[in-house]
Amino acid sequence: MSRMPSHVERHAVNRIGWLRAAVLGANDGIVSTSSLIVGIAATNADRHAIIAAGVAGLLAGALSMAAGEYVSVSSQADTEAADLERERQELATQPEAELEELAAIYVERGLSPELARRVAEELMARDALAAHARDELGIVEQLAANPLQAAWTSALTFSVGAAVPLAAAVLTPPGMQLWVTMLVTAMALAILGALSGWTGGAGIVRPALRVLFWGILAMAVTSGVGFLFGQVV
Repeated sequence: MSRMPSHVERHAVNRIGWLRAAVLGANDGIVSTSSLIVGIAATNADRHAIIAAGVAGLLAGALSMAAGEYVSVSSQADTEAADLERERQELATQPEAELEELAAIYVERGLSPELARRVAEELMARDALAAHARDELGIVEQLAANPLQAAWTSALTFSVGAAVPLAAAVLTPPGMQLWVTMLVTAMALAILGALSGWTGGAGIVRPALRVLFWGILAMAVTSGVGFLFGQVV
């Protein structure tokens, strides 16, 4: 008897937990720090003031991203835990009602009532809570909230992203920091968008253009504010 070839599938959804936080952190690091540097540079501030603003933006942003992600994802995790505990209690006190509820879900998805009940019975016999968490609550292991992972990922990727425009400002001669920082930032945003799209399996062109558009818009606004204040002062 010939052996059936194995078929292994790798889905991008398995990476969504850390990918979202990584892209958000890096994008925010690049855009916010470059916008800060560009805004300060547009006021004709000296080199030290521009670099100091960039360093302060990197540190403050990384800490803010970590704290914000931790609080936000912790709230999500608390909600998921409360829903799972409620489901656990209902399974213990109302098993038949929970069986009917799960079977009804499968009927709505296209199974016949008889098959839906049989599937629900087999899944609940194996792991009732997991079956209800997945099919009733929409909680799956790959998408479960992880506050520490989100916080560290966001802080680290923000710092890496912010380091790009900051390095451009540090290495660029005085008088050219505004335009060089904008150019380097635009290139970094395009690369980030392309990488995030490729990692997520969604192509590279549209994600790159989307990230690039909003980053350029942010720098245009802050540089405009900087020029305005520079003229006033």
